[in-house]
Amino acid sequence: MRAGAIIVPEAATAAAQALRVDYDGDGAAANRRGVRGTMTDTHFLGQILIFLAAAVATVTLFRRINVPPVIGYLVAGAAIGPHGAGLIGDTATVRGLAELGVVFLMFSIGLGLTLQRLATMRGHLFGLGLAQVAASGLALGLAAYALGIEPRAAIVVGAGLALSSTAMVLQLLADKGELVGRAGRVALSILLFQDLAVVPLIVLVPLLGAAGTTVGTALGIALLKAAVALLGIVVVGRLVLRPLFRVIAARRTPELLVGLALLVVLGAGFATEAAGLSLALGAFLAGLLVAETEFRHQVEADLAPFRGILLSLFFMTVGMTVDFSLIAREGWAVATVVGGILVLKAVTIAGVCRALRLPTGLALRQGLMLAESGEFAFILFALAMTAGLIDGETGRVLVLAVALTMVATPLLAVAGRRVENWFEVEAGGLDRLAAESHDLNEHVLVLGYGRVGETVARLLAARGLPFLALDLDPARVAAARSHDLPVYYGDASSRLVLRAAGAERARLAAVTLNDGAATARTVTVLRNRFPDMPIFARARDAAHCNELARLGATGIVPEIVEVSLLLGAQVLRGAGIAEEEIAHVLAEERGHVIESQPAAPDG
Repeated sequence: MRAGAIIVPEAATAAAQALRVDYDGDGAAANRRGVRGTMTDTHFLGQILIFLAAAVATVTLFRRINVPPVIGYLVAGAAIGPHGAGLIGDTATVRGLAELGVVFLMFSIGLGLTLQRLATMRGHLFGLGLAQVAASGLALGLAAYALGIEPRAAIVVGAGLALSSTAMVLQLLADKGELVGRAGRVALSILLFQDLAVVPLIVLVPLLGAAGTTVGTALGIALLKAAVALLGIVVVGRLVLRPLFRVIAARRTPELLVGLALLVVLGAGFATEAAGLSLALGAFLAGLLVAETEFRHQVEADLAPFRGILLSLFFMTVGMTVDFSLIAREGWAVATVVGGILVLKAVTIAGVCRALRLPTGLALRQGLMLAESGEFAFILFALAMTAGLIDGETGRVLVLAVALTMVATPLLAVAGRRVENWFEVEAGGLDRLAAESHDLNEHVLVLGYGRVGETVARLLAARGLPFLALDLDPARVAAARSHDLPVYYGDASSRLVLRAAGAERARLAAVTLNDGAATARTVTVLRNRFPDMPIFARARDAAHCNELARLGATGIVPEIVEVSLLLGAQVLRGAGIAEEEIAHVLAEERGHVIESQPAAPDG
């Protein structure tokens, strides 16, 4: 599960037992546990086949209607689970594998960072993260107490619900390529602090249920063990990892390198888990350490399939916790709890972000994106039921509410992104953009300021041609603005933004976005609003070229085709073919691509 899924050995056994009963929702769970040891390999393989078939069918359907694949996994899990069609009656046989998906996700996120870059995030990590956990926990705990939950239990409820879903949020950000943007960095900081907060919380729950225990001593020992483990991983990793990877890489045996990568990920996770932290946090640290070496890209490519498959299993097991019979019996109670969690957390997180001087749009986006509760709540509430702090019925309602908030996360993330765009641009930024573009005439619109867009802008600037660029990554925009470049935050497919950028006075538009769907939307808006404007667009491949040509793009460059042609030209040149013949072959190949495209509509 989430960071903190297994913390203290004694508590872990009780948590796992309580969690299985809670997932199954009936007394038959114990009987199933009794026979699980006699399950045949064929039975286990049959369950895996059901998981894979459901995932492939559902996600394929959802992709056709442009719905995030995460929702497809959740729906697939609910459909085949014990509360749906019942094809999978007990998820315990695959839940361990599913939890490893979160581990590999955190490792890959660590690979995208470095220790130095993480140090620059410490303000958000310990400032914003601490404030969010404290404020959300207090608000939700007081709400639980007001609903009649006993004070000690209300502390547990508030703490569990205050933590968001690392797996859901980071996967959604990764899918959109936003982990490196400002929204991604802020969310990652908050989620990492929540992972660290697992240590005192997991120790605190059993103590609240027992009499005569010394909370301070237990927490002190747990924190000391955690600090030693983290320090040990960092020191040993920096001394050992690079030489070890070099020795294995020198053997030129790919499976050895994959095996070493798996050993590093799971070994670091085991070390942190044994010290009272979690598998996922150890994996994140391992990713940070591997990111300091020259092997990071190869390791990332080798482990990507493991992450994708196992993470999909995790999302499906979350979908399986949706108990439709409990919704029918306790619909109002469940709806009240779900609505309360989402509203209280969204308001509280947005308020904390604004108090720490984050922009309004970004603060509201963080509030919506992190409003759900997370995987850790399942374990925390299971421990609370074992300790007698929460009764079984209340626990089942809470677990179901947590699952439903997680199901809502993709929709909340989309809403948050739109709210941020509106506040950053349309609620105050349009006038500024219009004022700064007022004197521009016959300029080039560069729509998308990633690597391709930046290169196009640099070529225009080198020839003294005026341009104005739009991008939705605040970090990229801020970096460009720091060099006094005319790059502005804005959605290139928004008619209001294009009008403010002086599109009606522009010479032409270069659409350099790396999102195929966003490119298609932008070309459509440009052609409809400015029928005479030349539009040059970046496409992924020949099929994407066809789509953009139908939408009205004037000139299209398929990046995969062009890279292939450039590489082919180098090969021909190395083989001794004359430059004239190479030029003829390239022109002929480009002609094949152009001929496969329908003509762009006139006007």
